Amino acid sequence: MSGHSKWKTNKGKKAAADAKKGAAYTKVIREITMLARSGGGNPDTNAPLRTAIAKAKEINMPSDNVKMAIKRGTGELPGVVYETVVYEGYGPGGVAVLIEALTDNKNRTTAEVRNIMSKKSGNIAGSGSVSWMFTKKGYILIERTQAQEDELMGIVLDAGAEDMKSDDTNYEIFTPIQSLENVKQVLQDKGIKWQEADLTMIPSSTVKVAGNDAKQILALIEDLEAHDDVQHVYANFDIPDEVFDELSSS
Repeated sequence: MSGHSKWKTNKGKKAAADAKKGAAYTKVIREITMLARSGGGNPDTNAPLRTAIAKAKEINMPSDNVKMAIKRGTGELPGVVYETVVYEGYGPGGVAVLIEALTDNKNRTTAEVRNIMSKKSGNIAGSGSVSWMFTKKGYILIERTQAQEDELMGIVLDAGAEDMKSDDTNYEIFTPIQSLENVKQVLQDKGIKWQEADLTMIPSSTVKVAGNDAKQILALIEDLEAHDDVQHVYANFDIPDEVFDELSSS
C-alpha cells in the first residue's frame, strides 16, 4: 500500500523512542501476560506469545520481566487481571479502524477511546462492523537496501512466508501466524535486518485518503496508540507517497 510502509517505518522509530520512556515496556508486559493467560506460558506451543517475547527482546526488556509477566498470566504470581477489549469504528475519509486494548477497567477505557475517536473526527461502530475486513498475519518490513528482491523473495517463501510486496524503498513480507518467528530467524541467519516484525491485522481492501483526511487519520491513530490501554491500532488507509512525505515534513 502506498504510504503504508512509510507509516510503518515511522511507527518503528516511535516505538524505539517509546521504549526509552518505558511506555513500550508496559504494553509488551501486558501483552505477554494476556497471551500466557489465554494460550499458556510455553512459547513453543503459543505462537503469539513467542512473537511477544521476541518483541520484548528487541526493546531490550530484561528476561526476568518477561518471566514474571508469563507467571502472572499463568497464575503462578498474583497480578492485575486485564481484559481484552476490541473497538471498531471509522476515521476521517471512511477509513476502517480496529483498536485492541488491554484494560483493568473496561468502562473507563471505553469512554476514553470513544472520546479520542470523537475529538479526531472518528466514531465507534458496532461489533463486527469492520473486523471482517482484517485478517491476522505475520508482517515484516525491510528496507530495499538489505537485499535483492528476487533473492529475498526466495528466502522468505522457502521459510514459510505467503507473500511479499515492494515499493521504491521497502519490502513488506506477509506470513501465517505460526511462521513469523521462523521467517525472522532465517532472515537473521542471512544477516538481513528488519525495521518491524510483528503480528498484525491486514485489511482486505483499502481506502485512499489525501489532504485533510490523511492528516486527520494519522493524528487519530497517533492519539489512540498513545493511550496506555491501547495495544494495537489497525486501519485500512492508503495515503499516496507524496502526500505522506508532505505530511511528515510539515
